[in-house]
Amino acid sequence: MIRFVALLLLATMWIGCRIEDRPADAAIRDATVADTLLAVGPPVLAGDTTHVDTAEAAIAEPPAPPVVAPSGLVIPVEGIQPADLANTFDDARGQGREHDAIDIIAPHGTPVLAATDGRILRLFESERGGLTIYQLGPDSRTVYYYAHLNGYADGLAAEQPVRRGQVIGFVGDTGNAVPGNHHLHFAIWTVDDPAQFWDGTPINPYPLLAGP
Repeated sequence: MIRFVALLLLATMWIGCRIEDRPADAAIRDATVADTLLAVGPPVLAGDTTHVDTAEAAIAEPPAPPVVAPSGLVIPVEGIQPADLANTFDDARGQGREHDAIDIIAPHGTPVLAATDGRILRLFESERGGLTIYQLGPDSRTVYYYAHLNGYADGLAAEQPVRRGQVIGFVGDTGNAVPGNHHLHFAIWTVDDPAQFWDGTPINPYPLLAGP
């Protein structure tokens, strides 16, 4: 009987020691897992997305280089190629008027470029042309007219010099353009007196931009 009690006590002590050891072992294992997570991070699961650096993602594509025609003029709408142009110079307009210009179709807000070097004569809003720009060329005789703009480039002002290919405005549908028909109305004419820049002899821009 005494031996049985002694064995029972020994067994109880042994079980107690095992029970006390288990939390310590578990704590050690938990600490090891925690250290691993801090060092290498959690495991990557199927479906996790690759990290994207937001600073790199915010870098915009560079603007397309200006398209220079054989005449030396830049096609005055960014991204437009000679093959995209249509000769609408002789098209009839209301009240017996001729177009005396070409319409360059492009998405709303597309940058409008100075066709050549020169200076800005006037920024003007009219009923027909909407937001417009009058530019005098380097020969001081040729006027370049940009109409139906959605807006002007920041800081653009009268008497300001501009360079060929410089952004001066943005394509829109202001004035008498059909709403949603976004395009640049582009005209060229020559004047004897730059002080009367609004009245001159029309020149068809199409062959100058599209080539022969």
